[in-house]
Amino acid sequence: MPDGPGPDYEALLSFRTALRRFNRWSEQQAQAVGLTHAQHQLLLAVKGHPDSRGPTIGDVASYLLLRHHSAVELINRAQAGGFVERHRDGDDARVVRLQLTDQGRSCIEKLTHLHVEELQQLAPLLRHVIDANEQRQRQLQLQLHQH
Repeated sequence: MPDGPGPDYEALLSFRTALRRFNRWSEQQAQAVGLTHAQHQLLLAVKGHPDSRGPTIGDVASYLLLRHHSAVELINRAQAGGFVERHRDGDDARVVRLQLTDQGRSCIEKLTHLHVEELQQLAPLLRHVIDANEQRQRQLQLQLHQH
């Protein structure tokens, strides 16, 4: 490998540390509105799903990287808490779709607003890591062309 400056480990460490802090902060924000971190992710999966009929349980499992039965358990708890509802698909009664309740909508809207604000603080750190990597790649390309 050509000599030259290495990856910006300090920038990457700063970003990864900030990301872990963000995740911990996110868990605390979810708890403040009566959700677990996983339930927050579930509500986001339902709200962010592109089909207005709502996601299926399989869609949610895929979004959250869960097995189907684990998604069902999470949905059961969220439904018992009043955050989501199950509905049969109008076109195929075998398919169950999820919708947010008013309580679920209120929670995800509040959390999303807070999270976007917090993510804006992470953006410069991520930009620094990306810029440093791009600079490193350009330097490597120059070195390769010179030899």
